Amino acid sequence: MSNSNHDSQIENIASQIVSDKISLDEQNPNTLQKYYDYAKTNFKLKEDDAILLVNEAFLYLKLKSTDFDPLQEGDKFGAGFS
Repeated sequence: MSNSNHDSQIENIASQIVSDKISLDEQNPNTLQKYYDYAKTNFKLKEDDAILLVNEAFLYLKLKSTDFDPLQEGDKFGAGFS
């Protein structure tokens, strides 16, 4: 998968999280399941890959709340976005 495709998927899920006004520290598996299912269905991912993608979306939003764009500058901090 290309970096831009992966980044687009992260941004897609992140926008849903923001739209749903979910806490960036959400831990409830029942709440998170909606996003896992969305990733599996829309991006054709396996369960583990969907979980990783959703976790990256939450991390992206946390980093985005700072003064830099994590998708553009994340490697400077070892954020691991691929």
